[in-house]
Formats: sequence, C-alpha cells, structure tokens
Amino acid sequence: MEFPLPAAARQYVADHLHEDPVQLALQARRFPSLPVPDLVRQIQARQKARTKLPEWASNPDLIFPPALSVEQASSARTAAFKASLVSGQRLADLTGGFGVDASYFARQIPEVHYVERDPALVAVVRYNLEQLGQTNIVCHASDAVSFLKSTDQSFDWLYLDPARRNTAARKIYRLQDCEPDVLRIMPLLLHKSQRVLLKTSPMLDIEQALAELKQVRRLWVIAVDNECKEVLYELGPEPAVDPERFTVNLLRNGQQQDFRLNKAREARAISRFADPQQYLYEPNVAILKAGGFRSIGNAFELLKLHQHSHLYTSDILRPEFPGRIFRILATERYAGEALRPHLGPEARAHVTTRNFPDSVAEFRSRTGIREGGDLYLFGTTDLRSRPIVLVCERMIQPISQAAE
Repeated sequence: MEFPLPAAARQYVADHLHEDPVQLALQARRFPSLPVPDLVRQIQARQKARTKLPEWASNPDLIFPPALSVEQASSARTAAFKASLVSGQRLADLTGGFGVDASYFARQIPEVHYVERDPALVAVVRYNLEQLGQTNIVCHASDAVSFLKSTDQSFDWLYLDPARRNTAARKIYRLQDCEPDVLRIMPLLLHKSQRVLLKTSPMLDIEQALAELKQVRRLWVIAVDNECKEVLYELGPEPAVDPERFTVNLLRNGQQQDFRLNKAREARAISRFADPQQYLYEPNVAILKAGGFRSIGNAFELLKLHQHSHLYTSDILRPEFPGRIFRILATERYAGEALRPHLGPEARAHVTTRNFPDSVAEFRSRTGIREGGDLYLFGTTDLRSRPIVLVCERMIQPISQAAE
C-alpha cells in the first residue's frame, strides 16, 4: 500500500469509516480508480481499533496493518500501564507488532528499539511513528534472537510479547510453544539486560509459569473493566523466592483498582465464614487470577460465604474494596416463584453464578428471568451447602487505593 494514502483514498476511508466492510467490498466496482480491497481492510482495522486505540483510530494520517495485527496489539490503557513500570535510558521491544507498546514505552524511555520480523509491518510502523512525531524509536526488521546476537548494546529493559498463534493460526499459550521461546533464550535475554518484562496469555497458569521461568522478580495481573487481559512477569538474574503479585483492574471511568499479595501471605490468611449480611463483595478477576482467595477477605475484614464461592460479606461497608460491591436486599431459595416478586412485571435482572449447580444460561432457563434491569441476582451456595440466590443492588464506589 502506498504511504501516505492519496487524497481520494483518504477521503474514501473517512466517508465509509462507520459502514459494513463486507458491503463496501461488494460495492468495489463503484470506485474503479481506487484500491477498494486495501481501503476496506484499512476501514476494518480502524473499526477494530476504535475502542482499544481511540487516538490512533481517529488519526487520518496513520496506516493500519491487517485487522489481526490490530487485534493482537495492546490497548492504549494496558500499554500506558506497562510504560509506567519501566525506567532508564534504553529499552528494546523484541516483538514489536503494530508498535503500540513501543510507542508508549518511548514516552517514558529516551531510546527505544522496535524489533519486528515482518518487514511489511516494520514499514507501516516506521511510517506511523513519523506521523506521530516519535523520533526516539529505532525500527529493526529482525527477529528477537538475531537482533540480540547482532547488537553490541545492552538495555535497561527488554520487553517481549511472544506470538501466541501456531502455523495453523490457532491460539496457544504455553511458554515453550510461543515464538520466541523465552525459556530457551533466557540466558541471552539476561546477558543483554538485567530486567526483562514478559507478557503472557491470561490463560497460562501463574504457578506453572513461575515454576518454568524460575527468574521471576515480581508479576502483574492486568484486567480492563474486569476482563483479564494479560499477565506481566519481571525477570532478572536474582529472582524473588516468593514474587510479589500486583493485581490491577483498569476501569472505563479512568479509575484503577489495585491489590497485592504473595503466596506466603495467602497461605497464612485464615478465612472466616458467615451467612449473607448487609453487603456482598465480588473480587475483580485480576485478584482471582492471582490466587487472592483468602488474603482479600483478611485485608478488608470480610466474611466468606463458602470455601469455594469467593464471595464475601459484611455488615460494615468497605467502599475501597477492589471489585464490585452490592447491597443485599433479600436471600431467596432457587426458584422462579420466589424471585419474581423482587423483579417487577418484566422479570429482568443481571445474573451471576458462583459455586452454584447451574450456569447462568441454565439459571435463566429454569427461572424465566431475562437479562437487564437494575437488580443483580447471585446464585451461590451457603454454609450448609444449600443453593441460594442473593437479590442485590449495585453500589457506586469511590476510587480504590492500593491494598495488601
């Protein structure tokens, strides 16, 4: 594709940015002088980037690679958080992709090296960085291992987000299956830098990763609007015996929920149990992914509803809790006739199940309750191992502070 886009091509993208790419492709013959298939791919990629990279998606000067590269790129929010973790003078992003992470690292680090094995993608990123005015990023068309072996420089940080798709384009997540294989090249990484930041799939078990990597100093579990997006590991020549686990939930309102734990504190924490009291607490997914099942209750002086539910309760409101908080309006048995009087004529509610015999879909099928409304129903299990349903209303929370 021509860089930059000719004026007519740019106008086509701007005019059709919010239309269905499939329909645009079918109407390509209406614009015989334009490379419509290429422009439709630009539109499709911008549409995918609209939520995760709003500033880039709205910038008419940028060129977008195929939509898959955009899909695999970090969001602006996670990239900005990662940039807040690094410092020093020189960093290399060894798996550069669409260049989002490198762009945000370059706002924190004076000299950033972007390394990407796909020359066509390197050309797109180099052009885009020029349009963004980021002159402190050096682009290299190379793979991670070749780049590290060929450079005589050392780095304050190395960053890797290994490719998690195999040759059949199927998603994978085991460290040794990803490219590059971090386990194999660990000596080379630590020879070039004392600090390595590794991004892995949220599907990878943390305990397994710690056992395989061995060189972990600390880690972060990152969620966006309560959806776990990635786990970051700081690797170094002197690993921690019990790495600190930082959990971060980046909320759409700009706030951030933080909590920290490690395996030793979690093992020492003792859960206390009770029947539902006035308030219900549901930890965010980052805390659950990090294994904070008991320490979260201890930190906020909460009582657990059941050993396996990971739902908590109290009579005193804990507004800084890093998760969702609800006021419990009623505790009911699991039956549609018991729940409908709370719901009104439309019989709508948001449903969650935790340690419950039925899934959300089965719950709705059995009770006839549809999605929507202002009430929240939690299907769970009480201390006597009986299924119960908590009828709740959501509470508005202030910004959360870091806790442990």
